[in-house]
Amino acid sequence: MPMQRCVLIVEDEIFLALELEDAMAELGFHVSGLAPTSDRARSLAQSEAPDLVLMDICLEGGREGIETARWIRDVCGAEIVFVTGQADPETVERIKTRVPGAPVLDKPVNHRRLADTVSAVL
Repeated sequence: MPMQRCVLIVEDEIFLALELEDAMAELGFHVSGLAPTSDRARSLAQSEAPDLVLMDICLEGGREGIETARWIRDVCGAEIVFVTGQADPETVERIKTRVPGAPVLDKPVNHRRLADTVSAVL
């Protein structure tokens, strides 16, 4: 039996985090945790070694998720998918520069598009 894939959800809006948790569970993923802050995301990424991280741009405490995502990918080797309400051209360009190849999904998240994107990165 294949090992279940693991996802970390980094999102400071609890209702959206829970919605993403349900969507990923339906896709057969184990959700290793929900992180509202950069520090919590880094801690969970190190302890849980997720295959995938769904990353918001604006995190609790005013921290930005782009650098956190870059750190998690570099240190833990996880694939990153950004889920954000800030998909303006300047932000998307910073994502492309700092975390090359990471897809960006707009909020609210379409479950079919989420499934297709996750399938493409893994």
